[in-house]
Amino acid sequence: MRTAWPENLHPLTEALAEPSSAFQEHLGHRLTGWGPGYARFEMAVTPALMNRHGVPHGGVHATILDSAMGYAGVFPGEAEGAERPMSQTLSLSVNYLAPARGSALMAEGRVTGGGRRTYFTEARLWDGAGTLVATATGVFRVRGG
Repeated sequence: MRTAWPENLHPLTEALAEPSSAFQEHLGHRLTGWGPGYARFEMAVTPALMNRHGVPHGGVHATILDSAMGYAGVFPGEAEGAERPMSQTLSLSVNYLAPARGSALMAEGRVTGGGRRTYFTEARLWDGAGTLVATATGVFRVRGG
């Protein structure tokens, strides 16, 4: 989508691909990178996502950042038949840095610490021009597969 973004550290493989949730489909964000302690989501910016100022609504930012951080902590590995745990957001804090411009958004989430069931994350969100527009931190719980 955009070459000014940071390199995708773990491009999504066919073995890791999974169907998007109905909400992900509705908003149009999709998993494009997934590895140990890392996840990346990308989405096209459409008119339905805009606020009254003509930029993507802050809730869109929070949603894609939340998805990137949640997936970062539940990487299943690439073994065939590996359990696919899920995550539950316990706490989410977003810092809005600049209005998003351009036709796309990309969020990368990384695990920063935690234990077997609860983990801590951070994420960054870039717009289609390659500008860092938001950051986030979160606390998540691992749920069963």
